[in-house]
Amino acid sequence: MAVAAFAASAGQLVINTDASDPAPKAAFEAVVKGFEAANPDVKVKINTFDHEGFKTSIRNFLSAEAPDVVTWYAGNRMAPFVNAGLFEDVSDVWQKEGLDNQLKSAAASMTINGKKWGVPYTYYQWGIYYRKDIFAKLGIAEPKTWKELLDACAKLKAAKITPFAIGSKQSWPTGGWFDYLDLRVNGYEFHMDLTAGKIPYTDKRVAAVFDRWDDLVKPGYFLANHPSYMWQEALPAFVKGEAAMYLMGNFLVAPAKEAGLKEDQLGFMVFPTITPNLPRAEDAPTDTVHIPSKAKNKVDAKRFLAYLAKPDVQTRVNEILGQLPVNKDATPPADPYLKAGFAMLSSAHALAQFYDRDAQAELAKAGMDGFQRYMLKPETRDDVLKRLEEVRKRVHKQ
Repeated sequence: MAVAAFAASAGQLVINTDASDPAPKAAFEAVVKGFEAANPDVKVKINTFDHEGFKTSIRNFLSAEAPDVVTWYAGNRMAPFVNAGLFEDVSDVWQKEGLDNQLKSAAASMTINGKKWGVPYTYYQWGIYYRKDIFAKLGIAEPKTWKELLDACAKLKAAKITPFAIGSKQSWPTGGWFDYLDLRVNGYEFHMDLTAGKIPYTDKRVAAVFDRWDDLVKPGYFLANHPSYMWQEALPAFVKGEAAMYLMGNFLVAPAKEAGLKEDQLGFMVFPTITPNLPRAEDAPTDTVHIPSKAKNKVDAKRFLAYLAKPDVQTRVNEILGQLPVNKDATPPADPYLKAGFAMLSSAHALAQFYDRDAQAELAKAGMDGFQRYMLKPETRDDVLKRLEEVRKRVHKQ
């Protein structure tokens, strides 16, 4: 009986996914269709959950009725499942398919204890979107270093233009600022250890991040009263030219264009260098696929991961998603902002996932609420960091 049951399941691949929104759902269906055409001996069954339902039920089904493939996220978000022995080591897939080179920028965020635990298939860039027309009018070149950025901010402020738009009513946009400042001051490895709870927030290297943040906060280079705006509500200031830059994910582009910004007005730049010669890391929330350690059909699951890693497959998937392929040999998108993001991320040393994905949930909330408070009242900085350290110790039981 057991042999017959195994044979019946051998040709079926069960995938659990949270791709419930229209574009991700269409993209995943297209992948499955292509995979079945390339592997006619395998029949795929997709179980689609809504995002919240998926988050609450994933640990249960990984422990009990495990599918063969599951969608999830890179970096510290996958660590609990790896540490609990619920994800399969797929280093052999990476080795066989030569993925260390093709998926190079995301390799660090897929590695724990020297092993690979899944395959990344889509991400999107963060960076500084700026008003090219305002920069041109004021004779400002695209800043590459921190000093150049501060000089640009001073010039903008003198022209009565707020350097940076931000809306922090929901505090998560402040997480992007903390990420980039820490990645540029201390680097990827430090940032990952900090968000994993291994480094105190009272460490002098964290204080060094806030020294650079002070360079922008204290002279008033951010939109005034930003805690009263959602990020979208801060966008009109950027569109009207009352603010010249916006640190945000690529999802800013569509609403900015809908509000009337033209392509020749909207530029994209890499966040400037702060510590010279530090390997450049970026924020790029990355979606991934994994094989549960209790999967019944690991052979076909590995075939599926290898298929989804291919450059042409990632090109097609991301055309539907309107995002970026992780495989650096994929065809770059035609959209100028995605094209710039593809070049930036493909050549990055490593990728962070964003503060609220990299840090444990309670600590992430305390962190972003603290960052918002600090940005409004920079004199509260020491209190904010002390409070964060208390939360870190409690959450990580230190």
